[in-house]
Order: sequence, then structure tokens, then C-alpha cells
Amino acid sequence: MPPFLKALRPHQWVKNFLVLIPLFFTEHAFELAGWIAALTAFGSFCFAASSVYLLNDILDRHEDALHPKKKYRPIASGQLPVQAAWAELLVTLSLSTTLALLVPASERAFLIWPGAYLALNVAYSFYLKRLVIVDCMCIAIGFQLRVMAGAAAIDVDASKWLLLCTFFFALFLAFCKRYEEVGKQTEATGQTRKTMSDYSMPFLSMLIGPLAALSILSYALYTVSSETIERHRTDQLMLTVPFVCYGVFRYLFLVYSKSEGGDPAKLLFRDIPLMLAGILYVTVVLLILGTVPQPH
Repeated sequence: MPPFLKALRPHQWVKNFLVLIPLFFTEHAFELAGWIAALTAFGSFCFAASSVYLLNDILDRHEDALHPKKKYRPIASGQLPVQAAWAELLVTLSLSTTLALLVPASERAFLIWPGAYLALNVAYSFYLKRLVIVDCMCIAIGFQLRVMAGAAAIDVDASKWLLLCTFFFALFLAFCKRYEEVGKQTEATGQTRKTMSDYSMPFLSMLIGPLAALSILSYALYTVSSETIERHRTDQLMLTVPFVCYGVFRYLFLVYSKSEGGDPAKLLFRDIPLMLAGILYVTVVLLILGTVPQPH
């Protein structure tokens, strides 16, 4: 992959599928207009995320050069000059803004969300990533903003339970990533992240366990809540809970038994059982929602 493309981290765009979640769980899932709006919003967040990755890699290039894996990133390795990276950052910001303007949300309401996402990540890049726990909470809030943006794109209200589930699960993934980084700190030639000296593997384990439980519980409560049953006219979404349980438990297995978890986006496509669980989950959700009689 050419350095300028690799620097965009296109494999990380899978995280932006959260923008499609509100569409996935509404009647708009079977409407072309809904998909056009949601996919345009998805594209806007992809370029916004790439802008953030470029900014982080520019600012962290010296620390990344000490990391056993991050030292191969295009900017840290010198494959992509810093000036070229700044120029690429301007291009991705322009593309993100253009797509955001094309989202047919009322009164340009969608623009708020990629703007809030970028503002949060600029604050993260320059200061918040140096604060223990706050650094991971910023990541989780970024995931929540994606869901809220997806809801704004199709003009629906995001479920409160779904937002809670997203927050807990994103925080779970963030602390799993820190767990993997702490475990591999001995392979680095220096301090790779400001907060690494504040985290320890026992402390992170104490956080990861409850967050795994909260992720499953909040999703389970979402499937049986009166709001969900009324919106979808079915209580059968509870049948998808076992797939979510398996996905979380499989991820815990990979983190603790295989020392993986540093890059959830890559792991999702590399681990076959995890990928199959995701495919089965999507299939079952579509079957449940697709068989519900639509109101006339």
C-alpha cells in the first residue's frame, strides 16, 4: 500500500460502521434514501477519522519511532514526509466537510457531529491523551458521536440504551488496547505513550471485566426495553444477545490468552470465529426486522 494511502489507515474505517447502526435498527433500513444519507455520513466520518490519524501520527512521530510496531507507520518511518502529511490532512478535512454538507439532514444538523468529533480529537491529540483514564474515555465518546451522527443523518432519535452500550463497549475496547500496549512496553526502546507509566495490567484487568459485563447488560436491556419493542414491533431482538455475549467473550480470550487486542479493527477481520459471530449477528437482526409487518 502506498505510504500516503497507508497513513489514512483505511482498515480503521470499519469503526465508522457505527454511523450505520441507527439505520440498521429502524424502518429506514429498507429505504434507498436512508442508505444514501447514512453512507454519505459514513464517508464523512471516514475522512474525518483519517484526518485525526494523520494529525496524531504527525504529532506522535518521535514516540511512534520507539514503538515495536508503530515505528513502521509511514510518518514515523519517514516514508511520508511531514509536509506531505500536512497537505494530505487538509485534503481529508475538505473531503469530510464536503460529504457532511451533502447529507440531507434538516438545517445542516449533521454538520454538528463530525465537527464535534474533530474538536474532541484535536483536544485529545494536544492534551487529553496525556491524562490517564480520560484518554480512553475520549475514545469511547468518539464512538458515541458516530452513533448520534448516524441518527441525525436519517433524522431519528438514537436509543439511550444503544448509546450506553456503545459507550461501555468502546471503553472496553480502549482499555483492552491499553492492556496490550502495557504488555508489550518491554519490547519498546522508550516510552511510547505518556500514560503508559500510569497503567498497569492488574489495574486494567479490574476495569476490563466490569466493562465487558456492562456492554452485554446494556445491549440486553436495549433489546427488551419497551422503547425498542414499540419501535420495531417485536421483542425478538433478544435472540441476538448470545451472539453479542460470544463476541465479547471471544475478544476477552484473544486479549488474555493470545495477547491480542491492540488493533480491534484488524482483529475483527483476522479472527475467523469473531468474524463469523458478526456475520451471524447481522443476518439474524435482518431476518427479525425483515419479517416484522410494516405499518400501512
